Amino acid sequence: MTKPQKVFFENLHKLVDVGLSVTAFWVAHSLKELCTLGVCTGFVKNHNLFLVTLLVVVCWYLSLSFWGGYGFIYSRCSLSASIRKTAKAILAALVMLIVILYLLKIHDVGRLELGLFFCINILFLSLSKVIIYAARFRRTDKPHFKRHILIVGAKERAKEVICKILADDDHNLTIHGCIEIEDGLVGSEVARGVKVLDNIRNLDVFLKTTIIDEIIFAMPLSEIFEGGRYVSLAEEMGVSVRIIPDWQLHHLMYRPAVARIDFEEFVGIPTMALHTTPRNEVKLFFKHVFDYCIAAVGLVLVGPLMFIIAGMIKIFDPGPVLFSQERCGVNGRRFRVYKFRTMVQDAEKKLHQLRELNEADGPVFKITNDPRIIPYIGKFLRKTGLDELPQLFNVLQGEMSIVGPRPPIPSEVNEYDTWHRRRLSMKPGITCTWQTQPKRNETSFEEWMRLDLAYIDNWNLWNDFKILLKTCKVLFLAEGR
Repeated sequence: MTKPQKVFFENLHKLVDVGLSVTAFWVAHSLKELCTLGVCTGFVKNHNLFLVTLLVVVCWYLSLSFWGGYGFIYSRCSLSASIRKTAKAILAALVMLIVILYLLKIHDVGRLELGLFFCINILFLSLSKVIIYAARFRRTDKPHFKRHILIVGAKERAKEVICKILADDDHNLTIHGCIEIEDGLVGSEVARGVKVLDNIRNLDVFLKTTIIDEIIFAMPLSEIFEGGRYVSLAEEMGVSVRIIPDWQLHHLMYRPAVARIDFEEFVGIPTMALHTTPRNEVKLFFKHVFDYCIAAVGLVLVGPLMFIIAGMIKIFDPGPVLFSQERCGVNGRRFRVYKFRTMVQDAEKKLHQLRELNEADGPVFKITNDPRIIPYIGKFLRKTGLDELPQLFNVLQGEMSIVGPRPPIPSEVNEYDTWHRRRLSMKPGITCTWQTQPKRNETSFEEWMRLDLAYIDNWNLWNDFKILLKTCKVLFLAEGR
């Protein structure tokens, strides 16, 4: 995680904590009113709550900024210490609030209310940290969510990068290995168990057969013959690139076609980064929130419909209701995608008998009247797209988005051209631009790929929303196959 990303999430967490603190104050005030029922002396029921609320916002923001203990987000061993820091920050903010109330001669916030506020506030903020801690390390403990790094180089600069990454508190990074320009170094250990895996001239094949999210050039570009060709290859395949500056960047005679160039700090090292996927952390955060909210609400709303569909499948073709298949996600990660079964149980075995009837170009397989489809219910589900509903569970697991390029099967990916693979650089989705085309089944494979790449290059939240609305239209008009 880069420094701007860390700053963004720390500020976001701080704002959430301030909001929880304001909520705790109002809960404490309401409980005090219920407890006293206007009988106890020393309280005035109509004090200026909005002024005190504003003071809570200011005091808690300042106190949490100094003593909030937000570093726990990037360190596996500091949750308890962070909760203690949070308690100290709350105590300091409460002292500030009491002093300000005294100076402003606001005497209608009593000790009971402040005591309740203090206890509820500690409870709320401690729970928020526990939830965030659990959510973060639940993700980073899973290989699917780790960011795989490939390092170009095997000498002192590469050793420094390896040690910095392994010493960093961000457990989301995994070093896959190194590649070099010298064959004699292949198989040798660089540092801390990280070895040289291959020669850089084989980078094309290596990226096609290995999950790599980012390449770090940790050797002078002047030493790499046609170094720009390898940067161009990574860009074409949607793999991010970082270059450790050696003040000889003029050797990189290359202008990115789609990648954006940023200068970022990475594990404490200044780097020049080239990214082909969206990097706006605020917008991406809201995309993730959008995905989880739509998936959760969608499952609640369509739950009864899903039970009906399951029953209909059982009636027309006894067997499993769900069909799962291995698909390729971000940069080739494998995961199981779920759909309502619309074909007979041995459909995969019958596929080779129908290959010659394929009406689609490229590596995909499509025919108009597929004999493997379950009568009535199978065709209906495919026409309406309702067979995709179980993929809402994939969204909740973080494997897919609501909107994004459709996840291909591994055999299709094996036949991809180099430029096709860039569509794997973004999290796959349930629907995308191709699914909303008026005559999508007549769209060529090459055009489908270009539509997905155009979605990635021009991604924004508003476009996702429009695609979702268009998908609903396609669903109701039953324009699928």
